[in-house]
Amino acid sequence: MSERVAVRKTYKLFIGGKFPRSESGRSYLVQDANVSLASRKDARDAVLAARAAVKGWAGATAYNRGQILYRVAEMLEGRREQFVALGVPGDEVDAAVDRWVWYAGWSDKLPQVYGGANPVAGPYFNLSAPEPTGVVAVVAPESPALLGLVSVIAPAIVTGNTVVVATSPTQPLAAVTLAEVLATSDLPGGVVNLLTGKITETVPTLAAHMDVNALDLSGVTDAELAAELEVKAAQNLKRVLRPAPAGHDWTADPGITRMTTLLETKTVWHPKGV
Repeated sequence: MSERVAVRKTYKLFIGGKFPRSESGRSYLVQDANVSLASRKDARDAVLAARAAVKGWAGATAYNRGQILYRVAEMLEGRREQFVALGVPGDEVDAAVDRWVWYAGWSDKLPQVYGGANPVAGPYFNLSAPEPTGVVAVVAPESPALLGLVSVIAPAIVTGNTVVVATSPTQPLAAVTLAEVLATSDLPGGVVNLLTGKITETVPTLAAHMDVNALDLSGVTDAELAAELEVKAAQNLKRVLRPAPAGHDWTADPGITRMTTLLETKTVWHPKGV
């Protein structure tokens, strides 16, 4: 019997709920697997997909978003051994599942905490309600690979935003495997889009893109690059989350700051009935 020829797996991008190769045709080698090297065109395509998904995702009920995210957590836990085989420690996978569940639980509670009725002098109701800011571009931290990804993706989408994530160039396999989890869950296509490759190539395009509403620089470790990206983001007054400090503990209680930073507040006046 002839010896089988090994087939090297190719990890593709995740855009609009699908797994396309980079339009440039480029790839690079990680752990004996081919990984797509995203281009600026891929970044623009990902923004288009994220923008198209905003209306449906932001318009879903908070309860519905929460149920979808709970389902993602279930499927993530079901692939625990696959992540471990890729080199993600088992306790990190468990922490990532727990973190995802924690954020899912905030879906229908954050409006109660962050919104409410305001006291006014007059026969009116004055109500403040949080709304998603729109498309968020995210630079994922390099380590921990999976927990870091969950810690920047979940708070953005639980509140109704859609995201384009530039993953760590050195640890992309966990990111694309997470994309496989998302693709087979109930999460609508385009809510999460993942770009693998060099962040120096894709993130400046995202920072300057006029259809991106916020920029999360958590995974940027180069201070000069971070400053350049902030300047680009200022062109359309994007909200910016600055890089996580060196040695940031991603296992610590995250609080609600990441969620509230990516929200807008709408205030409505309504006359009181007689």
